[in-house]
Amino acid sequence: MLDRAYLRQNFEEIKVRLANRVDPGVLEEFAETDSKRRAAVTEIQALQERRNELSALVAKARRGGEDALDIVRDARNVHAEIHEREASVNALDEAMDSVLSRIPNTPHATVPHGTDDSANLEVGRWGDRPEFSFRPKPHWDLGVDLGIVDFERAAKLAGSRFAVYVGAGAKLERALMNFMLDRHTREHGYAEILPPFVANSKCLYGTGQLPKFADDLFKLEGTDYWLVPTAEVPLTNLYAGETLSADDLPILLTGFTPCFRSEAGSYGRDVRGVIRQHQFQKVELVRIVTPEESYDALERLTLDAEDILQSLGLPYRKVLLSSGDMGFSAAKTYDLEVWLPGLDEFKEISSCSNFEAFQARRTGIRYRRSPGRKGKAEFVHTLNGSGLAIGRTWLAIIENYQQADGGVLLPDVLQPYLRAERIAPGGSLV
Repeated sequence: MLDRAYLRQNFEEIKVRLANRVDPGVLEEFAETDSKRRAAVTEIQALQERRNELSALVAKARRGGEDALDIVRDARNVHAEIHEREASVNALDEAMDSVLSRIPNTPHATVPHGTDDSANLEVGRWGDRPEFSFRPKPHWDLGVDLGIVDFERAAKLAGSRFAVYVGAGAKLERALMNFMLDRHTREHGYAEILPPFVANSKCLYGTGQLPKFADDLFKLEGTDYWLVPTAEVPLTNLYAGETLSADDLPILLTGFTPCFRSEAGSYGRDVRGVIRQHQFQKVELVRIVTPEESYDALERLTLDAEDILQSLGLPYRKVLLSSGDMGFSAAKTYDLEVWLPGLDEFKEISSCSNFEAFQARRTGIRYRRSPGRKGKAEFVHTLNGSGLAIGRTWLAIIENYQQADGGVLLPDVLQPYLRAERIAPGGSLV
């Protein structure tokens, strides 16, 4: 959530910066509501001054033995008016919070201006695309031929956009989870968290999924619980409502969860295979830092995700998202897109974002610079990124390491986890 005073004082500039991110009517609604609230507050202040004047007159009249009934009546009427205006301000505060909850974060100055992904800026590439002496298969054919993934039986259980991983396929998924968590905790300095896989509405509001993206979530009927769309939600909200000390920062967290998304509005994109599913597994990275550290932290977090891709030998490119393609809560985002030879294109495998104080303001995470949690409390900055999406890493390995005989080589770093060097054409680990 944006700071109310900041938005008011920089309204015209922010209108320009949010031109591709929000309906202008929402900003005008903010300006109108804010104007009404400030007018009501001014009226309250004037009435309070009048009430003080009347109180002084009552006291003076009583000291002089004069009749003060008319003055007392006027004072009571003014008090009632103040109460009415205060109720109006409270209602306007609620309306203001509702409007602010629908306004996205403002893009950082380095973010390309644009309406969609066509304005994204490629800022780097790593690795060479594999060359094949045969036509590489997409993972939905290769995985089925190997017998390591089953979409038809998954559909019997839960419908379309689900997968059942079988044998070596299931073990590869588990190995990737363990490898990513081990790398992030042992080498990148993150603390491992295993959070609940459900979260309440307050948590989802805090990280920006609610109210805007309710249609993209799964809610448990009859409860205030939602299946988590990403571990970002529980990991960030671990510190909701807390005031930390500067000595506590930075906080680095990583966690594995399944992620559940209805994919409302995807309109048939990437429906084959495991690219865009209702359930997928992911290892998430979260950093909670001081404001002056947050953009260095974004570069570091992105490098941590890149390290996983490089360790697995997967070619990728790094893209700086435009203002019109970023997520609702983000101020700046890098996407890492892995090369998929079976599809002959790059696909997002990690999205790394700095939210500045946007999420912290919604979740109430503050810190104090002075020791012992004394002094003025300020909002922290929060960041998160996929480290990585496991399903897309799984399919990237299958496609990039496929062999002419129909088998799949395994990256060197995964071989100790699987105690094997390849997936043979029959689907066994050897």
